[in-house]
Amino acid sequence: MADTEPTAIPPQGVPPGAKRPIPGRSELVVMIAGLMALNAFGIDIMLPALNQIAHAVGLTAPGMESDNRQQMIIFSYVLGFGAPQIIWGPISDRFGRRSPLFVALVGYIITALACIVMRDFHALLFMRFAQGVFASGGRLVAVSIVRDLFAGRQMARFMSLVMTIFMVVPILAPGIGQIVLLVAPWEAIFLVLALFGAIMFVWTWMRLPETLPEDARMPLNLGRAMGAYGEIVKSRVTFGYMCASGVIFGALFSFIASSEQIFREVFGQTETFAFWFAGIAGTLACANFLNSRIVEKVGMRRISQVALFIFTIGAAVLSLLTFVFGDHLYIFFPVFALCFGCFGLMGSNFSALAMEPLGKIAGTASAAYGFATTTVASLIGMAISSQYNGSTIPITIGFVCLGIASLVIILITERGRLFSSR
Repeated sequence: MADTEPTAIPPQGVPPGAKRPIPGRSELVVMIAGLMALNAFGIDIMLPALNQIAHAVGLTAPGMESDNRQQMIIFSYVLGFGAPQIIWGPISDRFGRRSPLFVALVGYIITALACIVMRDFHALLFMRFAQGVFASGGRLVAVSIVRDLFAGRQMARFMSLVMTIFMVVPILAPGIGQIVLLVAPWEAIFLVLALFGAIMFVWTWMRLPETLPEDARMPLNLGRAMGAYGEIVKSRVTFGYMCASGVIFGALFSFIASSEQIFREVFGQTETFAFWFAGIAGTLACANFLNSRIVEKVGMRRISQVALFIFTIGAAVLSLLTFVFGDHLYIFFPVFALCFGCFGLMGSNFSALAMEPLGKIAGTASAAYGFATTTVASLIGMAISSQYNGSTIPITIGFVCLGIASLVIILITERGRLFSSR
């Protein structure tokens, strides 16, 4: 495909049937990144407040060690985010982009405000689950808008710009949460989420046109959808890398959910937790940037498979060092940051490899991949993080097991051939 391939709709052009032009490229990049960040913001800003929320809903008494059940405040949201992607896709293809997007944003705002008054743990989990459902709508519609407007390398280039901005969110969000807690109670964090959702609602309402013309909309057809999902299962590469992603991303979710407990209880870094988390998330951002610079020369398979080996070996070394010397921050942080950075070299490449064979049903394949890397991964992550016992060893051993399992899946998928430059 030529590098000069045109966009589906020229920048600042007017889509067929739309009443306003598309925003300029810079504004559109930030807008799409903001819609996608609804999810990451909804997870990471909560991390410094988990212990306080646990006390507020009666899981623990002040001064006591936190209950592992506080992790469900994260996992309930992630579970809500995962499965509905399979539903939001066909809905946005049938009714266009704007209407589903506004439903998702209003729902995100309402559920954020509802979380403020919840003092029952299970009621809070239900609201967090619902918030995740609406956040998934915002993300899927955002990706669909990009697919409507751009094609080929221009789409890849645009999404690279989006991800560059998006990766700032996991780095800054815990710090924002920590700052909020310095001046206000934990309920204010949900106010911040509601405010963010309201800003995105007003911005998109006023500036974003409908990007899916009436004549391009697809009827809701269960048989067609099931047939498309059947093709995904039949594709060895797609299904294999989707399963490998679902397994290995369980490690990422297990750390995110237990990170506040680890830094507060194991390393005594209550006040500086946001800085340590930002340092680890920063390695992920750097790895994403590195991948964008070298992937065309080195190849997706070689980069991602080497990264998976480094991840597994690094987690094994960290487990051994911790077992011999105990938990020490100066050992844990650099080795763990190296392991965590490997996700930046695996995630986008695993996704691209999974999507490659199914270009004709890319939307359905994307929804299925999103389900695997959120719902399945969060269930695996939940099982691992629930083993937290005041030490990092259960988490790092879980990393080793997931790394080995993912390697086995890829070995089967690639019929024993690894490190190919394809």
